[in-house]
Amino acid sequence: MRYRAPDAAALLTAELDAFTAIFHRPSGITHLLASPAREILALLGEEPLDGDMLLARLADRYDVADATRDALAARLDELVVAGLVEPL
Repeated sequence: MRYRAPDAAALLTAELDAFTAIFHRPSGITHLLASPAREILALLGEEPLDGDMLLARLADRYDVADATRDALAARLDELVVAGLVEPL
């Protein structure tokens, strides 16, 4: 399964030290994201990716402590429920 983030125009972001605040314009909800959720969202904003491609890019570009398939699947599920990521 592939995943994608909303269009950048749908998100308003602000860096807050260890967190990123993301206002999702369509829902009117503000989310606070920490690593690796914000990195996942950034990568999926570039192009839709499947889990394996996303895991490889996370490992390549970021120092993510829990870069396992199970951990990534859990974070993706959370982002889908929050409405910040869409499964394709």
